[in-house]
Amino acid sequence: MVALPRVKICGITRVEDARVAMAAGADAIGLVFYEKSPRSVSIKQAAEIAKVVGPYCSVVGLFVDASNEFVGEVLSQVPLHVLQFHGSEDDEYCTQFNRPFYKALRMKEGLDVQAAMAKFPSAIAILLDAYRAGVPGGTGETFDWQRVPQDASVPIVLAGGLTPENVEQAIQSTQVYAVDVSGGVEAQPGQKDSDKVRAFIARAKAEK
Repeated sequence: MVALPRVKICGITRVEDARVAMAAGADAIGLVFYEKSPRSVSIKQAAEIAKVVGPYCSVVGLFVDASNEFVGEVLSQVPLHVLQFHGSEDDEYCTQFNRPFYKALRMKEGLDVQAAMAKFPSAIAILLDAYRAGVPGGTGETFDWQRVPQDASVPIVLAGGLTPENVEQAIQSTQVYAVDVSGGVEAQPGQKDSDKVRAFIARAKAEK
């Protein structure tokens, strides 16, 4: 029996949205520590949100080329389970915080996905996201799912343009370990639509 895919609801900025995601069966929530993002949270906001998350839902902190000091400051105040790096970080940078991490790869045309993944031997997973120049994530765009490796040695997390309407097709096409959604379940940037969150998780986890 194939395990149902895990679901991460990213870009949470409100306690109430975290509660909705957890109640609907999310496996993880994502907190964005990147000021240029409309979904960015302060350390204080993040700590409040993380407090309401139960022990069986992972709290993931997303960073983009952050300074060592900033990541350390976040970790000292917010109980993050996993780190997610979306910039030009290398494996050495990512491992220094002694926390499980996964690395986002933006699926630029011509990218050798397997070679790019091999540069992060310490990662517990690799997230594949759509590419748009100058935008490190949250584009709301999909990429060609046929490019997702089928024989990867680490779990693959699929992101980029996922919605309640296309998530079942995405999972069937890629057989990924997990799916990650942000804009596709929002009422507006940084504010989740409860009905969309519930629909996304239900469809992602529907028995096939």
